[in-house]
Amino acid sequence: MTIKVPKPPSSITTHKKKEKNNLILTTQSQIHIKKEKTKKMSKLNHAKIVLRRSSERGYAEHGGWLKTHHTFSFAGYYDHRFNHFGCLRVLNEDRVAPRNGFPTHPHRDAEIFSYILSGELTHRDSMIQKGKEGAQGKEFYRMKRGDVQFTTGGSGIAHSEQNEHPSKPVHFLQIWVLPWKSSLKPQYHTQSFSDDAKRQSFVPIISPLAAGPEATPAQEEAAIPTISGTIPIHADFVMGAGILEPGKTFRWAVGGGESVVQSRRKRNVYVHLPASRKGGARVRLDGREDKVLEEGDGAFVEGVNVGDVISVESFGEGEAEVVVLDIFLSFPFLLFLCYLCTGPLSDGSILYWSSSAYRVRMWSVSVDLLGGL
Repeated sequence: MTIKVPKPPSSITTHKKKEKNNLILTTQSQIHIKKEKTKKMSKLNHAKIVLRRSSERGYAEHGGWLKTHHTFSFAGYYDHRFNHFGCLRVLNEDRVAPRNGFPTHPHRDAEIFSYILSGELTHRDSMIQKGKEGAQGKEFYRMKRGDVQFTTGGSGIAHSEQNEHPSKPVHFLQIWVLPWKSSLKPQYHTQSFSDDAKRQSFVPIISPLAAGPEATPAQEEAAIPTISGTIPIHADFVMGAGILEPGKTFRWAVGGGESVVQSRRKRNVYVHLPASRKGGARVRLDGREDKVLEEGDGAFVEGVNVGDVISVESFGEGEAEVVVLDIFLSFPFLLFLCYLCTGPLSDGSILYWSSSAYRVRMWSVSVDLLGGL
């Protein structure tokens, strides 16, 4: 005996087909929305972002008066993966105890600057005598929070940096950039940048000398930067800084914006989040959930161009002071070899660049880098 199962009414069959089609459409829509959300979050799909954790940096203590973290190989710290980032050669985060500091030491063919985070740092050099505390400019200056002191080592100069405060330590960033030309005339600049301005947006701190590598002596003396109100540097390099409260997002225009740098393509940006006194700062880069910086961390942003914008979002428990170093991918290689191998430079403490063992080691590194610069 055969039992025939009645066919469902055509209206039910049609309803089920519609449900199936709606399910497919819903799933496709969800996938599309997810893709669109990811696309909206990350604006720089062509850029590579590599984190540099604070705990992975070099660290040294010298006689109890100096505690320092090295982002790049420096003095007794060496890591072949981190020798430079374009023309950015040194990024040290230093803390110096009261009544202590770096004794007089030589520099040449490097652009060297200090960004003061807290405390005070007194600069003296071979051209300016003790006690000549002057106004901002090319004179001697006792630097405090918000100040940036800049030195062109050029053909050679000797200076010292001391924390002369009787009880408070100083916390600052020391940054070295390789210039576009060797044997420049040594000079200094000191300038203040207010916290109020930094809380509004990224503030340009340093920009290229407007006259460029072929500047005349008169143009060197005039020292006009590409971005008005900044300190001029002899490099295709821009520095900015901002202070972000939790929930705020700042955006850095690569190259400092239009018509600032010479090289518009294949730029690198290093983003650094210094440690703070209160702690708890965290930032997210380019909206990427896996690119989060905590205090002391940094990030290498590679393969960006003028016209690109890097977003920095603060979402920690405390405000975040973010420093941006915008760099061209390459720099004069022969100058780099001279810088590493001729040896008159020092880190201002016990271990000097001129130590023969370190020169030999850095020579081998520079040869290894020949194909990659």
